[in-house]
Amino acid sequence: MTDPELQPAVLQWLKGPLREPLEDAVSDYCGRQWQMERGRDVSDLACHPSAILSDGSFGVFVKYSAAPDAARQFEIEQSSLRFLSRKTGVLIPTPIGVVSVPDGTLFVLEALQPIERGPVEWRQIGRTLARIHRVQSDHCGFHMDTYFGPLLQDNTPTDDWTTFYAERRLRPRLRLAVDSGNVPSPVVAQVESLIGRLPELVGRETIPTLVHGDAQQNNFISTAEGAYVIDPAIYYGNREIDLAFIDYFQPVPEDVFDGYREALPIPPGFSERRDLWRISGYLAAVAVEGVAHLDRLTNALQPYT
Repeated sequence: MTDPELQPAVLQWLKGPLREPLEDAVSDYCGRQWQMERGRDVSDLACHPSAILSDGSFGVFVKYSAAPDAARQFEIEQSSLRFLSRKTGVLIPTPIGVVSVPDGTLFVLEALQPIERGPVEWRQIGRTLARIHRVQSDHCGFHMDTYFGPLLQDNTPTDDWTTFYAERRLRPRLRLAVDSGNVPSPVVAQVESLIGRLPELVGRETIPTLVHGDAQQNNFISTAEGAYVIDPAIYYGNREIDLAFIDYFQPVPEDVFDGYREALPIPPGFSERRDLWRISGYLAAVAVEGVAHLDRLTNALQPYT
């Protein structure tokens, strides 16, 4: 982490009532007084106002939300990170705490020292993903609901992936997209038709594995210690969904998949199903961020309708 002077954007959203509880929380964690002296705004890399802050010797990453369910969302994120660390041994940024502030909530973690990615770092992401996928279950779902970005996702267990993907991912996100007014009726009909055809499209049912749930490349931080996992949306499901999400907004080099293959094989026929899994993510993006993602959704639907 670099230590620039405090940027005006950081001061704007961390001034006054938010600053004191943040400094108290980090001071308690460090066992000494900690005061924000340096920092930079990184809100463009997250779906919340976010910053990397330091007192000159210890840095934290902090994000803020004023949403009514912000405390629940951050508590679930913190619990999910700890679950991943405990269950799989992957690297996570150390959570410092969920902090209540006037008109909102902060989530505070130890800051990381990112490095530029080369072939080694991309392979580490693939191996990290495979490490998560080694954890198996006898059902799809999870013991708690989790969040996909700002959206609460229903993880009520089912016995098979086809039912889970249809009823826990596609139908709820289609409803959200329709309610947003951003999806034309012909596209709605295409998604509904696709849901009806899922049994013939999903391929052979596989043993449910733990998945990150939102495994786009920006949710891995490359460091000298290896690839850290952030922003999980975990549940047990089909591991292909993570493999499809790793590059569903931006391409990644083949090194990611080479690293994955060092630990686990990529399922046969994955390339034919890749866009099938992306549809759920694009529906969420259309619902939350708007019609800018509509072309991605329609292009993903095309092979199956």
